[in-house]
Amino acid sequence: MSKDYSEEYDYIIIGSGFGGSVSALRLSEKGYKVLVIEKGKWWKGSDFPKTNWNLKRWLWLPALKLHGFFRITLFRHVGALSGVGVGGGSLVYANTLPRPAAQFFKSGSWAGLADWEKELEPHYKEAERMLGTAKSPRFFDADFALLDVAKSLGKEDEFEAPNVSVFFGKGGGEDEKEVPDPYFGGEGPSRTGCVFCGQCMTGCPNNAKNSLDKNYLYLAQKRGAKILAEKKVILVKPVAATDGADGYYLSYKSSTSFFKNNKKTVKAKGVVFSGGVFGTVRLLLDMKKKKYLPNLPEAVGDHVRTNNESLIFVVSRKKDVDFSKGIAIGSIFPPNEDGHLEAVRYGEGSGFWRISSLPLVFGSNVIIRLWKLLVKLITHPVDWLRLYFTKNYSRKTMILLFMQHLDSTLRFKTGFFGMTSSVSTGKKPTPFIPLAKELAEKTSNMVNGNQYSFLTEALTGAPSTAHILGGAVIGSSPENGVIDTDQKVFGYKNMFICDGSAISANPGVNPSLSITAMTERVMSKIPAKEQTD
Repeated sequence: MSKDYSEEYDYIIIGSGFGGSVSALRLSEKGYKVLVIEKGKWWKGSDFPKTNWNLKRWLWLPALKLHGFFRITLFRHVGALSGVGVGGGSLVYANTLPRPAAQFFKSGSWAGLADWEKELEPHYKEAERMLGTAKSPRFFDADFALLDVAKSLGKEDEFEAPNVSVFFGKGGGEDEKEVPDPYFGGEGPSRTGCVFCGQCMTGCPNNAKNSLDKNYLYLAQKRGAKILAEKKVILVKPVAATDGADGYYLSYKSSTSFFKNNKKTVKAKGVVFSGGVFGTVRLLLDMKKKKYLPNLPEAVGDHVRTNNESLIFVVSRKKDVDFSKGIAIGSIFPPNEDGHLEAVRYGEGSGFWRISSLPLVFGSNVIIRLWKLLVKLITHPVDWLRLYFTKNYSRKTMILLFMQHLDSTLRFKTGFFGMTSSVSTGKKPTPFIPLAKELAEKTSNMVNGNQYSFLTEALTGAPSTAHILGGAVIGSSPENGVIDTDQKVFGYKNMFICDGSAISANPGVNPSLSITAMTERVMSKIPAKEQTD
C-alpha cells in the first residue's frame, strides 16, 4: 500500500457541505495542503433543472443514471431528504439559518461538557457573516397565508421573516443586475439579486443563493484547496500506527461510473469526515465492520435524530393565489414553545411531489390509515383527484414544515442490504403530530384547500425529514459518544467529524448554521502549519 498512493496531503476532507466547506477554507488559510473529495457533481446556475420533473438533473440515484443533487433515502423509521454535490446541502436546502433555542445547548449527549451557547456565540456570528445572512424584504401569498394562521393563534407578533442565505440586491425582485462581490471585499464571485422565483430548492438559476461554492469553497480554492468531484471514498485506514499517528490512506472511486477500474489511493496526515449522516456514518460503520478502523467507539450510528418534524402539502382551490412566488422559506412563527411552523415553496412548474402524495390521514397502524384513505376516495373523490390534476400545482401548493424540540433518537447499523434503523431512545419518530394536523387544517380553511402527505408516511408510518442528524455525536468518552468536545474521533489522531452527524442534541430548527458554527470552532483550534525552509 505504501508505494501505491498517488498524492499526499496534510488534510483530506470527505464531503463538501457545511462542515467540509468550512474545513477546506480554514485549513487552507493556515497553510495546509487540502483535498476535498465530493461524491456529487459540480453545478452552475445554467446546469440546474428548471423544475423537479427533470429527474436526470434533480434526483441523485446513480443506479438509474440519475446524477442530480437531491437524494431521497428511505429507512424503516424515517425517510430523509438530503443534498449531493459540490456545496452539499447548500445546493438544495431552503436557505434558512436560524439559531436554535437555549435548550439545544443544554441537552443531548454533549450536555454539560461546555457552555455551548457561550462557546459557539462568536462562531455563529462568523458563520452568519460568511453565509451572507439576511431577511427577505418581501412577503408573498404563502407568507400571508401563514400570517393569517399566526393571527388565529394570537401569534402574529412572533411571525417573522427568517434569516436566510440569499443575496437580495436592491430587494425589488425585478431586473436585478450582476454586481461585484458584495461580501468579501471583492475577493468573492460577482452576484445577482434574488428575483423571488421560488426555485431555491431545485437549484438557484439566478446567482442569488449563497451556496457554499460562492463563499467558503470559492475562497478555499483561491487559497490552494483542491476539490475532486464525482468521487466516492471507499476506504480509510491508518498508515502504520493503529491510532493514525502516522497518517491515513484513503481510497476512492468514481461515483457516477460503474464500469471503469478507476480506484485511486491518496495519503493524508489528517482526515475530516464531512459527508453528512449518509456519508460519514455509513463509511464509519463500514470501516469498523471491516476492521480498517477497529478503534471506533460502539456509539457510531447511535443518537440519530430527525428534528421530529412534519411535512404537509396544502393545495388551494383558489384561482388568484401563487404560492410559488418568493424564496423557499420566507416566513416562520412558533405556534407553541416547542416548535416552529414554516411556509415552504417550490418554483413554478415543480410538481413532482404530487405523484408521491396521498390525502392526509392519521391512524395508529397501516390498516386504519388505508381504511381512511378508502373512505376519502369514496366520499370525496374530487378532493383526492384534485391532487393529480390541479393545474399549476406549485402555484397552488404551500408546504407546511413543522419542527419541534421534543427528542427521540434512532440507531443505524449496517446490514446485508446496507444501513438499517432501530429506535434507540424515546418513542419512534412519527409524522402523525396532532398540532401539525391542527395547523394544516387551519391553513386549509384559510386558503380553501386540501391536505396531503407523502405516500410513504401513510403506508409505513415513518416520517419524512430534511434534517437527519447525529450518529457520530459528542460525548465525554467513547462509551457515550464518537467524538470529543473538539470533534476529534475517540481512538484516533488527527481525525475529525464536522457535519450533521456531529449534531448532539435536537435543534428543532434547520441545522445548517449550527453545523457551520461548530466547524468554525473546531477549525479555530487547529494551529497554523509550521513552515519549513
